[in-house]
Amino acid sequence: MTFKFDMPDVIPVFPLPGALLLPRTKLPLHIFEPRFLSMIEDCMKTSSRLIGMVQPYQARDGETRLHSIGCAGRLNQFSETEDGRYMVTLSGMSRFRIKDEVEGFTPYRRCHVSWAGFERDLGKIERDENFDRASFMAALKRYFDDRQLSTDWDTMQEADDELLINSLSMLCPLEPEDKQALLEAPSLTTRRETLTTLLEFALRGGLLWAAFTGRV
Repeated sequence: MTFKFDMPDVIPVFPLPGALLLPRTKLPLHIFEPRFLSMIEDCMKTSSRLIGMVQPYQARDGETRLHSIGCAGRLNQFSETEDGRYMVTLSGMSRFRIKDEVEGFTPYRRCHVSWAGFERDLGKIERDENFDRASFMAALKRYFDDRQLSTDWDTMQEADDELLINSLSMLCPLEPEDKQALLEAPSLTTRRETLTTLLEFALRGGLLWAAFTGRV
């Protein structure tokens, strides 16, 4: 995959708990905070139009820090509401590793990043050669029923492996640390295995909690 821009060494980062972006997916965002409105405006002036989505976490010392691995998305849809908010969509490009944070005067955070080790993100669509779709969909159906979630099952059945697994990783209501584990998975197969484990754990936890509270 080739682009008309180089992957930059410094990118703005958007720390957003629970929001997951993966390569070759799309993430809609509703921007209203002044510092992030400025980030979008500055991003539009660059050739790459990249923004790094990254998970923040609370460190033991009480400081809000950033996980070292995030995913950069290219801003490819933009609209402004009458009251000055921005509705944007990011297209997932590649994961990155934060080297350090840039000291500066921008109201938003920027980081020096490395793209090394994530070359497959800019390559072809990944396949999961060992994917047992029937078993996976059965576990997913149990999870959706347990959480009272709805979806278009026919569309899911028709989706290719990467689109199905990555979309579910982004959309399922999992904890931020679980989302980070899905982001850091080195391959599509590992991400599917991680997602399956998380869904099964959530189901077991739900049953245990229901038993503990006398709901079963």
